[in-house]
Amino acid sequence: MAKKTIGFVGPDGRTCMCAYTVSTVESEKFVGAIIKGMTGMGPILDAVRGKKKWSLKIFPVKGKTVEEYSAVIKKAFEDGEIDSVVIMPEDLIYEGLVNELIEAGYGDRVIGLTKEAAFIEGDKVKAKKWMQRAGVPVAPFKVVDAKDLQQVKKEVTEFIRQHGGAVLKYPYSAGGKGSRPVFRVEDIIDVWHRLHKDYSRNYGKLHGDNQWPLLIEAWKSEIEISFTTLVDGKGNFRILPTAMDYPLRFEGPPSQNNPVTGGMGAIGMHPAETPELIEMVGDKIFKPFVQEMEKQGILRPCILYPGCRVSIDPVTGKPVDILVYEMNVRAGEPEMQVVARRLKNLGELVVAALEGRLDKVEPEVRKDQISISLALVVGPGGPQGQKGYPDSYTKYESVAVNFKSLAKRGILLVPSNVSWDEENQRLVSDGSRVFYLSRNATVKPGQKRGEAAQTLRNTLLQAFDAGTVRVTPREVGETFEAAKLLLEQGNISKAEFKKAAAAYEKANRLDLRRDPGRIYEEWDELYPDWQLDT
Repeated sequence: MAKKTIGFVGPDGRTCMCAYTVSTVESEKFVGAIIKGMTGMGPILDAVRGKKKWSLKIFPVKGKTVEEYSAVIKKAFEDGEIDSVVIMPEDLIYEGLVNELIEAGYGDRVIGLTKEAAFIEGDKVKAKKWMQRAGVPVAPFKVVDAKDLQQVKKEVTEFIRQHGGAVLKYPYSAGGKGSRPVFRVEDIIDVWHRLHKDYSRNYGKLHGDNQWPLLIEAWKSEIEISFTTLVDGKGNFRILPTAMDYPLRFEGPPSQNNPVTGGMGAIGMHPAETPELIEMVGDKIFKPFVQEMEKQGILRPCILYPGCRVSIDPVTGKPVDILVYEMNVRAGEPEMQVVARRLKNLGELVVAALEGRLDKVEPEVRKDQISISLALVVGPGGPQGQKGYPDSYTKYESVAVNFKSLAKRGILLVPSNVSWDEENQRLVSDGSRVFYLSRNATVKPGQKRGEAAQTLRNTLLQAFDAGTVRVTPREVGETFEAAKLLLEQGNISKAEFKKAAAAYEKANRLDLRRDPGRIYEEWDELYPDWQLDT
């Protein structure tokens, strides 16, 4: 029987990880494909594969438009190069890529919602009201005019009084950076000004001089958790392994100097995951939500990804209630990376979703394993004194990878924003989140998750500190080139040159968060009787 090729559409790490997982874990049945990707993904995955026999396809897309993506996917379907696709970036769903593929006759081979259903993520105010009608429990919220500071002050102050805090949300697509928490009345003005600075142009294009809708939600200081779920066209759904992301740039609480980013890392399983929680989510969220989708005529094979807050029993840690903060229509980044790494049958689940038989196929989860993925981001420095990700950062700096050292440590390097410089035959950073370091660890019988996670995290951090993956700062490279020239001219000593060479070989523009996974140790102490459900 011929292998089926499943294409994961998008440019980033989650796309790469899903294609890699399908190609390696289910290599006898499936070939994973990356549709778009970054130009550096091919060379990196070739180096990762080495002499192993698994295969992976890459279909380049030159630009970012729906038309360019659509043309590549249609041709791959026509040529028999791919059998199905999963649309990953929300922007492609908003802009109608699924609609174009349906019109071309390929709708039964595509996982993703149509443009008409994209409001579920793309318009958070409309989605909130929609979920309320469907009977899905949502967090308390108000909608105000973002231009009216007094209105904003009134509602935020009330939420601070009742709930201890509020979250201000730009209600449209913001790449995971549109949420701004406020815990003190004194911070309202600053957060309000920053929202205007970041989104006034967007508001102006959408609403002109009319009301600028701003979503204000009650802050619930409970357990934050998201659920990646596959849905088929008949209304069957499967909740995949849970994950937890690290959205803040640094350790500690959110603040002006610790902004929400696109995600600095992820762990899976979520420390609060229990069978009872999965059952609660299915009954309270997905059943009514999917039923409403079917009632409104927008149900089709898709991924749903709600962000929730869970209340737990203070003694047992078991879930007692749940609220939805937002519903997304795509897989999370980087959460999907650790979800995929703990699944044994991602490809089979994708096919079952397309064929309307998810009720017959259960997720095969590595229940005795935890997974960590750490983002390597562009740190501060550069010709304009850039602050580093997510504010401002350098691009197109040279990348160096020690693949042998990573392989010995059992670490998978997941490329994200990295390109191939054909002229100079080298990898270069495209900025923001350049790579991820990913690895799983088995929790042995009698062992606590915190112990396994600590060893796993240390393995990843030691690899980073050893310089296995580096982006060389441009200014350091220029200094080294100058040192070589000065040595040739006899203007510096060999000792001075060796010092410059050592600095060049150690310099690294990349940075990361060092705490992902530490939460397992905290949960082990809080709930010492918790047992891994294998």
